[in-house]
Amino acid sequence: MYCSQSICPVYLSLLFSLLAPVVRAGEYLSGIRWQEPPVVSPGETNAQPPSDAIVLFGGDDLSQWQNGDRWTVRDGVAIVGKGQIVTKQEFGDCQLHIEWSAPVPPKGKGQGRGNSGVFLMGRYEVQVLDSYENPTYFDGQAGAIYKQTPPAVNAMRPPGQWNTYDIFWTAPRFNEDRSLASPAYVTVVHNGVLVLNHFELQGDTPFTRPPRYDYHGPKGPIALQDHGDPVQFRNIWVREFKPAVGSQERPPYIRDGDKETPIEQ
Repeated sequence: MYCSQSICPVYLSLLFSLLAPVVRAGEYLSGIRWQEPPVVSPGETNAQPPSDAIVLFGGDDLSQWQNGDRWTVRDGVAIVGKGQIVTKQEFGDCQLHIEWSAPVPPKGKGQGRGNSGVFLMGRYEVQVLDSYENPTYFDGQAGAIYKQTPPAVNAMRPPGQWNTYDIFWTAPRFNEDRSLASPAYVTVVHNGVLVLNHFELQGDTPFTRPPRYDYHGPKGPIALQDHGDPVQFRNIWVREFKPAVGSQERPPYIRDGDKETPIEQ
């Protein structure tokens, strides 16, 4: 086809005929009326707590924790002392940010080097361990769900440098008869690296027996373990997570001008 015009009318006609179905297409609407999401102001960096976060340790004291007086706080850092510490508040679904550093100089090997742990709901452990050039069993290294799964990769920084865990936790649910309705899930980002992606927990994380689910309430405390090593912690905050809320007011439909066409499901 030859056209001496800069834009050929024939081509324009063909183009409009192809675009017409797109232009005339109606809009899909879900029929859900959503509540407006609340506004949350983020921190100046991703490590700083957003406006809706609960600061569990900001560098001053461990007053938010039971047994906190048995750990040392020095220069904005909490150092493992005698016994685990447990938050006074309890949490269900949440986002947890925590930073930790393995002792310097490194001492011991395997599980005996820079060992601690972050326990969600007081019973589900994300392992803390100096796993920098320190072999151990894989489901017991840093970033593991203890005795259940290794992390996808080892993202550990050398001893003395700060590691960051960003943990996204979905609590297990139980039926009225105390049976398990749905398991716990966890996503863990270690130093900006995704190491666990929506992992389904088999239950709690003990050393001496297989994991299992025992009935508990919808919320539980966060605990930090004393394993005898002076692991350091800082900048600990948590956000309770609530999904977007909406109500299905009508079945989904396509709206094209004044015409509404229900979608069969």
